[in-house]
Amino acid sequence: MATLGVIGGSGLYQMTGLSNGQWVSVETPFGAPSDDYFVGELDDVRLVFLPRHGRGHRVLPSELNFRANIYGMKKLGVEYLIGVGAVGSLKQDIAPGHLVIPDQFIDRTRSRIGTFFGRGLVAHVSFADPVCASLSGLLAEVGRGLGAAIHAGGTYVCMEGPQFSTRAESFLYRSWGADVIGMTSLQEAKLAREAELCFANLALATDYDCWNTEAGDVVIEEVLAILNTNVTTAQQIVREAAAQLPDRQACGCSQALKDAIITDRSLIPAELKRELDLLIGRYLRAAQP
Repeated sequence: MATLGVIGGSGLYQMTGLSNGQWVSVETPFGAPSDDYFVGELDDVRLVFLPRHGRGHRVLPSELNFRANIYGMKKLGVEYLIGVGAVGSLKQDIAPGHLVIPDQFIDRTRSRIGTFFGRGLVAHVSFADPVCASLSGLLAEVGRGLGAAIHAGGTYVCMEGPQFSTRAESFLYRSWGADVIGMTSLQEAKLAREAELCFANLALATDYDCWNTEAGDVVIEEVLAILNTNVTTAQQIVREAAAQLPDRQACGCSQALKDAIITDRSLIPAELKRELDLLIGRYLRAAQP
């Protein structure tokens, strides 16, 4: 049974057809995840859901323990991971209510930890193409089949927050050719790659940021109203995609760390080897004489 992980708002786990669901607490070497994980079955797929900001939306984007969140997914056996979240649109044709499946990111965060490595272990994974093309393509195909307004591809600017953009920033990002702006998905993509998960992002456009003066500035009440509608569509896409998950051997995501570990194996601290065994153990054991 394949295992699909979903990180997003709390409404996503309340989908039709999800059975045998229970909340599961997971301990990680990086501290506590945002919340417990909701684990259930969706037909022939095991589904693991994490409310990104905790139930009741208690955690700021800058406060998210990204390492714990992704490590917990890996520990629960997740192979495919979909990050779902609200974004502002930087393009006229990406209207509020549309869904975007980004394939590139620009990092405008400042002090977030986006790697499992360091502290005596150096690894450099490829991140030129930061999402799984197979899983992203499936989301686009399923979304279009459901009649959703889907934009396949595009650049996601990940900002620090929690404030929305200034107007000058919004115009700057548009001049770069970026498509949407959000506050969470970049670190999830980085860590999912290091954890060798197939990762895709489903971005739910709720507003025009603040560049589009005709549409007015971002108003949180309007954002939430549009988001509630988008969540229903996201539920349908996740449910349909779960039945058609791509072959993980074809995309390379499951081998992302194969040649990435640079540190001499004999110099990696023993405690760190134990801590990261879930991620790197198979490569260290394969290197032993």
